[in-house]
Amino acid sequence: MKQEVAVSKKEQIIGKLKENGCRITKQRLMLIDIILENDCSSCKEIFYKASKADEKIGVATVYRMINALEEIGAISRKNMYKVECSEECPPECGCVIELDDDTTYHLSPGKWNTVVREGLKRCGYLKDQKVAKIQVQAKE
Repeated sequence: MKQEVAVSKKEQIIGKLKENGCRITKQRLMLIDIILENDCSSCKEIFYKASKADEKIGVATVYRMINALEEIGAISRKNMYKVECSEECPPECGCVIELDDDTTYHLSPGKWNTVVREGLKRCGYLKDQKVAKIQVQAKE
């Protein structure tokens, strides 16, 4: 059963990465496996495990992959690189933004966080902090 859950999570992560325009290479698949199978606490630890399996992998590849996984909402550095996305989490979760010209954008939780974070930075509200929680309140 645990193996089936890991395969399901892996397929879900691969799907989200592809949606984000990420190529799925052998090294990226290996990094996903390492993260799913281990309790890694740092990029350095992931790199160490990956370099045992593939001596050609670079530390920059590991960092880029961690950033890509964080962007799609699959991991959180807060959770020390444990996969956050549950089986029940539908791919359409996140938010839908509709513009006045009827353009609609579907943003994953990771992409939504990136958009909010960049907006806060550009408006001068955010410096070195991280967005911990976003709460949207509806008009009554």
